[in-house]
Amino acid sequence: MVEQLNEGERAAALDRLGEWDYDEARDALTRSFLFADFPEAFAFMTRVALLAEKADHHPEWSNVWNRVDILLTTHDAGGLSARDVRMAEAIDRVAAS
Repeated sequence: MVEQLNEGERAAALDRLGEWDYDEARDALTRSFLFADFPEAFAFMTRVALLAEKADHHPEWSNVWNRVDILLTTHDAGGLSARDVRMAEAIDRVAAS
């Protein structure tokens, strides 16, 4: 079973993930990414989708033209877990490449 982060773990994760925001209502990480155009946004989503499938941890997301909005939470844990933090870090690496 995946454990939900406690308050201290959540705060430490948010400090490390400076670009990510915390959605208190969903106990989730959120971030918006902007790209030059739709093909760049879609290419980013494709790279993230491959990582997510390999990790068996899939984001909630939406795409409108050059913008990708991502929400990470672990439904099995009832909120934010270490799996979400690892996925956010992986997504950041994709965005930086």
